Amino acid sequence: MNSETEKQLNCLLASFRAEDKVCPKPDFWNHLWEMLPGRRQGSTGWEPPLPMILGVWWIATAEQKTERFSLHLRYAADKGVLDEVEEYLNSLAVENWAYGSGT
Repeated sequence: MNSETEKQLNCLLASFRAEDKVCPKPDFWNHLWEMLPGRRQGSTGWEPPLPMILGVWWIATAEQKTERFSLHLRYAADKGVLDEVEEYLNSLAVENWAYGSGT
């Protein structure tokens, strides 16, 4: 990842933290994951790991979701699709996000 992309990623992550955004809600997070190129299932699971949706959504902590979401954004940056992912995330309505406050 070049320094410009790393700066873009760090700004994006900082803006989500500042807005108390944990991750997109399940359907929207799954769509983001499907946007990531080179997804593959190996002997130890998916690369990148699946979003924390379905049954995991209800048991994962906000911190775990944030960590996995951040991993997906880093993966997007490494694969050269951060611009597209950022555009998608910026198109999501407020109600399409999970927040640290539990909303």
